Amino acid sequence: MTTQVPSHTRLRVTRAGIDTYQQPVVYMHRDCEVCRAEGFAAMTRVRLDVGGRTLVATLNVVVSDRVGLDEVALSEVAWALLDPTPDALARVRHAEPAASAGALRAKVFGARLDDAQYRALMQDVMESRLSDLELAAFVTASAGDRLDHAETTALTRAMIAVGQRLDWGEGPVLDKHCVGGLPGNRTTPIVVAIIAALGYRIPKTSSRAITSPAGTADTMEVMAPVALDLAMMRRVVEREGGCIVWGGNVRLSPADDILIRVQRPLDFDSDGQLVASVLSKKIAAGSTHVLIDMPIGPTAKVRGDAAADSLGARLEHTAGALGLRLGIHRSDGTQPVGRGIGPALEARDVLQVLRNVPGAPVDLRERALALSAALLDMAPGSNAGTGLEGARGVLESGAALAKFLAICDAQGGFREPPKAAFTADVPATASGRIAAIDNRRLARLAKLAGAPAAPAAGLETSLRIGDTVERGQPLLTLHAQSPGELAYALEHAAALQPFALGEAP
Repeated sequence: MTTQVPSHTRLRVTRAGIDTYQQPVVYMHRDCEVCRAEGFAAMTRVRLDVGGRTLVATLNVVVSDRVGLDEVALSEVAWALLDPTPDALARVRHAEPAASAGALRAKVFGARLDDAQYRALMQDVMESRLSDLELAAFVTASAGDRLDHAETTALTRAMIAVGQRLDWGEGPVLDKHCVGGLPGNRTTPIVVAIIAALGYRIPKTSSRAITSPAGTADTMEVMAPVALDLAMMRRVVEREGGCIVWGGNVRLSPADDILIRVQRPLDFDSDGQLVASVLSKKIAAGSTHVLIDMPIGPTAKVRGDAAADSLGARLEHTAGALGLRLGIHRSDGTQPVGRGIGPALEARDVLQVLRNVPGAPVDLRERALALSAALLDMAPGSNAGTGLEGARGVLESGAALAKFLAICDAQGGFREPPKAAFTADVPATASGRIAAIDNRRLARLAKLAGAPAAPAAGLETSLRIGDTVERGQPLLTLHAQSPGELAYALEHAAALQPFALGEAP
């Protein structure tokens, strides 16, 4: 027998028009009868039943007349998840405690969790049953070295289990990932083009920038659409062998996307969560052979050899436990790569390398070739040491460029990167020899100029450690899409000083 819900306990569903990113939020008037009867307060976790769908969300209480007494307004993500029909009504009540509450509490107090407990946690993450405060507690309890190798594997396995997983059939599926922290290191489009041109499958899902001036998806998006769904992604790979799409739209490890949203503002370093994040996405994407690019430098994400050894061991243990063939490529992380930092500027560097333009960034070209060679040498049936020759051959012949343009066409069409309307040089205030380059400060300066929100914004520099500069010589050129953003970046350029000068030889 179905219990009828009295009409006065149901509220009209409206759209608040507020972007709360991935956190479902609902809005109710403080004098709403349901709000008062249920004893709701701000930040209460509530359950909404709308039609045949259920959602757990965080309540924000409205004190003005922007929300009616008979309404519940939904944030954009809540609206998308519930997808209400016109004139829909919602029943709103207190959410039941999350099934994983005990496991979360145990982790906060330092306990080791098993596979079942991590599976329960990730299931509750997916169903929005944990508040951002609870997610922050989990992220904090897992930070540093608080996840051992077994727990890292369990967390990775749980992230894969609660999302979708692609199956490409027989044969190897190659992929690469950079752990990050190096501005301009935009090798992925070149590597994908080379690998696909040689007949291998490489379905690349990439992220947008969160704290950096450009992510691979941001850079690719100035040249071709990247917000493809799974069906479209599959069609592109079946047609061309490879793709470069935004991972947030295909949601192959969606629990990880939610944890990242909470983790990034806290700025906690956690090898365990990094490994679970990277490998869950690769395995969910159907990859069988993955190369990890690990730049090492004092202002990169991995600061030194000891940190690289620790992270590498964790990556290899988890990959081995989950049946993934993994390679690690250590690279120089002491200075930026290419000339551009920012989506369109990095895209221009990529195209110069693919087009074999005289004067194209040599460091970007050689890094992309080295990564392609290492990945090719990992492929089943390959002759060790022959990867570089094959990679160089398809790049110099133009086959890699043709494959890249074909991938762009399959994803929706190629376009040339835009150029910024406003530029300004930042001159050296003294003469000397460049002794060090702070990657983080360079990235910060590119963001102040408007990147990545303004795709053409960022900066260009060709200076490297060991180069000499004269006072008044341009150290870098800022690119902005508005005079205000250019002025703002110029104002901060002198204070940031990403180039450390020593005495000239």
